[in-house]
Amino acid sequence: MEKLTKQEEDAMQAAWQYGSGSVKDFLEQMSEPKPPYTTLASTVKNLERKGFLTSEKVGNVYRYSASIQEEEYKKKFMNGFVSDYFQNSYKDLVTFFANEKKISASDLKEIIKLIENPKK
Repeated sequence: MEKLTKQEEDAMQAAWQYGSGSVKDFLEQMSEPKPPYTTLASTVKNLERKGFLTSEKVGNVYRYSASIQEEEYKKKFMNGFVSDYFQNSYKDLVTFFANEKKISASDLKEIIKLIENPKK
């Protein structure tokens, strides 16, 4: 699965949040600054071509649905990200965020609890 551009990720976020919808529906779901309608429509068509969205014509409007679940994309993206930037070490990833003061001690304690007592 290929990494999406920022513009494509924004469109997919709208699709995942909205569910099945038109370009107009997705545009309304997006936060400011919103892209022009035609730009989003082109992005949605590209996502369909790449297999991330499927379409169905309802009347004279196309309704798009995600063909890839958000969790599936996150897993693939994060695995690639950790592999590319942290030599496949999640410890190095967490160390990076700790050194950058992007994660607190209480966050780390919570993560440790999740690791020690995973939900089944």
